[in-house]
Amino acid sequence: MRGAPPAGIVVRGTRASDFGEIVEICGEVYPESLPWSERQLASHLEVFPEGQFVAVENERGRIVGMAASLIVLWDDYEMAATWRDFTDHGMFTNHDPVRGRTLYAAEVMVRPLFQGKRVGTRLYEARGELAQRLGLLRIRAGARLRGYHRYADRMTAEEYAIAVHRQEIFDPTVSFQLRRGFRILAVVEGYLRHDPESLGYAAVIEWLNQQVARPEDARGHDPRFD
Repeated sequence: MRGAPPAGIVVRGTRASDFGEIVEICGEVYPESLPWSERQLASHLEVFPEGQFVAVENERGRIVGMAASLIVLWDDYEMAATWRDFTDHGMFTNHDPVRGRTLYAAEVMVRPLFQGKRVGTRLYEARGELAQRLGLLRIRAGARLRGYHRYADRMTAEEYAIAVHRQEIFDPTVSFQLRRGFRILAVVEGYLRHDPESLGYAAVIEWLNQQVARPEDARGHDPRFD
């Protein structure tokens, strides 16, 4: 259910004029990684403009968050596929709206100063509304295990994800997504190979569109996450 939006924040479709600020946000959120290129962002708008969102601070007109998505035929991929596989190296040219029933959540970012202010929640709500409007079965994503580097010396990535699922450990990314109605299907390695926080590990997560989902659509996940 949609809640009240953060004061002074609106979510709208991404425009080409937003690219510079999106690249700026990348530098704030992922200082050790290459940012989205304007070529990649332009490709997203070309192949699937409806799937690209930004959160804008009304008072200044500043972009404070973004979300990028594409539609995939999940059966074309292995569960352990990497971010590069699911996004065609960040270009989204594998977007398949004819056969696909899965909205693949390739990215959500919020400026650090605006984290914890429901900006991410509104971006997720916009994405969920898109999936419902298009009649898609689900949203899936690779959620990087952002806090795993603090526990890697004493537990496996799978053990960490189970502890997050049981609310024994708080993970800044996955715990947020679990509260948004996602569930963990599996844990994969090498998803973002050079990410120092997750050490490359991600949880494959899923949100089902209850408007179209059948009971059998809820199967196929690791039973340790029941």
